[in-house]
Amino acid sequence: MTTAPTARTLPHPEREALRLEAVLHALADPVRLRVVRELAVSEEKLPCSSFDLPVTKSTTTHHFRVLRESGVIRQTYRGTAKVSELRRTDLEAVFPGLLDSVLHSAARQERRLGSG
Repeated sequence: MTTAPTARTLPHPEREALRLEAVLHALADPVRLRVVRELAVSEEKLPCSSFDLPVTKSTTTHHFRVLRESGVIRQTYRGTAKVSELRRTDLEAVFPGLLDSVLHSAARQERRLGSG
């Protein structure tokens, strides 16, 4: 079941509806993984505009939608801006250790290969 959106809310899958293949698909893209890594170290929700991504605005919107619809992030409105946060608790409850493993592996890969 997906939370029904209203005029100022966005649909998010319920914890019980999270699917491993959707989460892995969302995390497999380098741009989306970059977003997740930035959210993982943030102490607060971040507006989409705070991310410096190497893609167009419409592609950025697509990446955030994939992350939201897979259940990796939760987006809410703060005024006119959308802010995002990791659904760390939900992901850990359904897929224990997955997010931490992916984040750790991504950091190791960056050290090994560089950021490019």
